[in-house]
Amino acid sequence: MITITLILIFVYILVGKDPKPLIDKLKNIDWEGFSSRLWFKIKTYAKQAGRIAAKPLLIFYYVLKEAPLTSKDKMLIYGCILYVITPINLIPRRVFHLLGVMDEATAIVLVIRKVRDKITPEVIAKANATIAEWFDEPASVNNI
Repeated sequence: MITITLILIFVYILVGKDPKPLIDKLKNIDWEGFSSRLWFKIKTYAKQAGRIAAKPLLIFYYVLKEAPLTSKDKMLIYGCILYVITPINLIPRRVFHLLGVMDEATAIVLVIRKVRDKITPEVIAKANATIAEWFDEPASVNNI
């Protein structure tokens, strides 16, 4: 329920529709618990997709944890992360191959543009350190 609502909020924001009614439905969510479950999902996704695909999601995760954000921006980031890591896609990868990956890449780029001022060198360093830990490599190798 939460995942679908967050993805819907993400889509609403992307198409310019007001997500407030959906955001109101999520007022009583345990965001700390949800965030820790999301961390596990990102780690699982990272192991399957690789470090390059995981890095923007980790950056988003650390922006959520450390930057002051509006509710709308938080929902946008949560929705984007979930859109990328869940099998729900507007353009299915199995059918459209490269085009199926492009919708996720486009979603990431749109969210980066929206929150770029919140992506600090510290956030990037934390993402790099996490990837280095997950993939057993020196953090300096991971400066993408």
